[in-house]
Amino acid sequence: MAGGQYGVMTESNGSTPKTSTPDTATRAAAMPDWEKRFRAPRVSLPDWAEDAPDRSLFVSNATGTYELYAWDRATGEQRQVTNRPNGTTDGVLSPDGEWIWWFDDKDGDEYGVWRRQPFAGGAEGSEDEFATPGLEASYPAGLALGRDGRTAVVGRSTDEDGTTIHLAVAGTSPVVIYRHRESAGVGDLSHDGSLIAIEHTEHGDAMHSALRVLRPDGTTVAELDDTKGGAEELGLEVLGFPPVEGDARLLVGHQRRGRWEPLVWDVLSGEETDLGLDLPGDVSAEWYPDGSGLLIAHSFEARSELFRYDLTARELVKVETPPGTVSGATARPDGSVEYLWSSSEQPSSVRSTTGAVVLDPPGLKSPGSVPVEDVWVEGPGGRIHALIQRPKGVEGPLPTVFDIHGGPTWHDSDSFAAGPAAWVDHGYAVVRVNYRGSTGYGREWTDALKHRVGLIELEDIAAVREWAVTSGLADPDRLILTGGSWGGYLTLLGLGVQPDAWALGLAAVPVADYVTAYHDEMEALKAMDRTLLGGTPEEVPERFEASSPLTYVDAVKAPVYISAGVNDPRCPIRQIDNYVKRLEARGAVHEVYRYDAGHGSLVVDERIKQVRLELEFVERHLGA
Repeated sequence: MAGGQYGVMTESNGSTPKTSTPDTATRAAAMPDWEKRFRAPRVSLPDWAEDAPDRSLFVSNATGTYELYAWDRATGEQRQVTNRPNGTTDGVLSPDGEWIWWFDDKDGDEYGVWRRQPFAGGAEGSEDEFATPGLEASYPAGLALGRDGRTAVVGRSTDEDGTTIHLAVAGTSPVVIYRHRESAGVGDLSHDGSLIAIEHTEHGDAMHSALRVLRPDGTTVAELDDTKGGAEELGLEVLGFPPVEGDARLLVGHQRRGRWEPLVWDVLSGEETDLGLDLPGDVSAEWYPDGSGLLIAHSFEARSELFRYDLTARELVKVETPPGTVSGATARPDGSVEYLWSSSEQPSSVRSTTGAVVLDPPGLKSPGSVPVEDVWVEGPGGRIHALIQRPKGVEGPLPTVFDIHGGPTWHDSDSFAAGPAAWVDHGYAVVRVNYRGSTGYGREWTDALKHRVGLIELEDIAAVREWAVTSGLADPDRLILTGGSWGGYLTLLGLGVQPDAWALGLAAVPVADYVTAYHDEMEALKAMDRTLLGGTPEEVPERFEASSPLTYVDAVKAPVYISAGVNDPRCPIRQIDNYVKRLEARGAVHEVYRYDAGHGSLVVDERIKQVRLELEFVERHLGA
């Protein structure tokens, strides 16, 4: 589809942004801060074309729905690329800057095809062309675009075929260069197009990938596999080839020292260069444009920072950023670094080491929030890190929301989040727990989720709950358990396993009936569940039963609120309906809100509606 002109956002170059009309200003003045945080325009870190660095692609909610935008830095022109009712966030800019590829699914179901549009825009009213004729709809499994404008490496995942990776060259039929039942994905394509790096899990462990480098004809050039030959389960990830002609080095993430960190692998000679970075926590990296150095992203105890690593001098130099969280960063051809930054107090912004704010959306500005406090609690598996936010000047014990992150391989950080800030505005303390399974605390902490899935995380949440009550922060009679996705799953599981611990539960897009969820979910998540639980529901039925919220539904005492996307391929609606029917059968207090999208919504109004429904549900049943 052809995108309309976009003139709302401006580069921060000293120009004056558009001013609000009196009506707009009046509405904004009357709007509560929690709603402003969702409505305020925000942007992602712009991606830029390697061979045309003035051409960029970013995501914004400026129209009220998250969509893709093209930005010509040379002229300052910005243009909305996609315009779909349920939004679009998956897009890639070709290296020559001539094409924008975007993934076209149906109402958030994540099952679709790649389309493409010229950077300057298509004809008015025309539909964007299929980017890979001959490839039917699937779940995406990675994409890498060649510099010639004609070549793409496309990953696909379906229940029927598992993972297939195709070489698609304009004017010819796509050719399968990789196929396997287990999950895999496209990693990167070398600068000259002669090497294709993929991640695969042929060994059956979806949490730990091995690497293979292929020629365009599908023949193998090299293998790197840390899953073999040892008692420890170690993973690898593709971080990218350098954007340099003829360079066969591949930047790889590894776990050989108990955390994620980078090494440089020459795939033709087999030589590995271990950087040996003396940094605690997880470390990732990407190339500087000339291949002479690496931009290092260091994450430790819920905060992050940046460094430049010179590959010749083997020196690590700090790239100055404010305290908080860098959610993404990229090195520009002039040597500057652009990064997306926020803290729990300050909303996100795209900044540069030159001192400029790269993109500054005019109009409504997001209010800030309160800082996080760090708490460490001794748990059954080691010290648990929790992040605490509380209303300013209010003494406890307070009604308290335990907001549990999804993933599970993710972590809460000192970054800006509109959801927790909304609870604080309404007088609640918020506790976020980086339970076993979370990233950022070493491989053993992340990999602790095996076989006793869900129950392990709940042990850590219970330990932090005990601290919150005994410290005087939380009122034990007004404790709310909530979360989305895996956090929603842990919410329903916690309400059944720990029925006396929680006054209310709010579960968004949860796993509710683990067996049915397994059979209905997308293939890549089936592979993850087999890894976590050690097999299929037919092979290890006792483990699925022990980890399923449905097993404990009759023990639930607290009122339950559930929101679910009817097109969700990750936590499908049928298994949620099974859980709700069990609540209905015994007259348990509950409410269900179904919306027409997938695993969450990209529409701002819809997200605000969901938060408002949660706030109203809590007020009705808790009176806080």
